[in-house]
Amino acid sequence: MRILSILLLTVFIAGGCCSQKKANMKSTQIEYSALSRGYYKVITVQDKSVLVVKERNAQAVKSIIDDAKWNKIVDAFSKVNLEGLSTLKAPTDKRTYDGAAIGNLKIVKDGKTYETPGFDNGFPPKEIEKLVNLLVDFSKE
Repeated sequence: MRILSILLLTVFIAGGCCSQKKANMKSTQIEYSALSRGYYKVITVQDKSVLVVKERNAQAVKSIIDDAKWNKIVDAFSKVNLEGLSTLKAPTDKRTYDGAAIGNLKIVKDGKTYETPGFDNGFPPKEIEKLVNLLVDFSKE
């Protein structure tokens, strides 16, 4: 009987931790932007919804994120070091001569903003590559 009680308690605690982590994402906004003279894309993710703007002065297209994709985003986000975002180095420099749009990842969590320096659209720093690629997928849909 004791073992059963301990097992049930463990399951409830583990379930509580998982739901708490997802609840923390409710106060988090993730924004990826890619901008140049002839290119404009802004993707904003917050609380299982996404807003995509593909042209300047265009209306944002809102859609709901399915649970499978949302779990991938939460997983990728949990691996990002927020405090280290401002120190990330871009792997390429095409944006310096108009070879690529300037990409930027901005995360607002609990009222605090974390932002990367500019990097080439399509070539994010390795530390945020998975998260950025998941966000960019929304503009292809």
